[in-house]
Amino acid sequence: MSNNTLINQPAWYKQFWPWFLISFPAIAVIAGIITITLAIKSDDGLVKDDYYKAGLAINQTLESSERAIALNASASIIWDKLTQTITLTLTGDISPLPARLTLQLTHATRAHHDQTVTLYLAPDNKSYTGRIESARSGNWTVILTPENNDWRISGRITLPDQTLWNLDAK
Repeated sequence: MSNNTLINQPAWYKQFWPWFLISFPAIAVIAGIITITLAIKSDDGLVKDDYYKAGLAINQTLESSERAIALNASASIIWDKLTQTITLTLTGDISPLPARLTLQLTHATRAHHDQTVTLYLAPDNKSYTGRIESARSGNWTVILTPENNDWRISGRITLPDQTLWNLDAK
């Protein structure tokens, strides 16, 4: 090789192949940084912190559901999209009717959207009313219990499509 051929070649940083070969590790480093950032900033909310206690509470949940079956408990709920008001009619062998009920709206994948609504017995002693904060679109599990957690009924709904919800003892 002569000196003329070395002098005529451009510097390494002006050539295509070194940059092409450097681009793959550089892309991998950038993708790694993005992945770590997303992992730190986002929370999937699918695992409870107190999973052991939640596992122990399953027996209590089963007993409450069995009690609801024995009472033949069911509820019909009308949700007004405009005012976010819930009107609930409770049926079954429940006597006397509790003064308050607790309605839990649990989102299928986003725990930070979960809501707990207290429903109060209306003056007519036949229905309950309450108001949810905001209803996000998606699939929800609805759980209804009295104050003393004596029984429990539940159901699944899709918002905002469903305005009539039916909950049954299962």
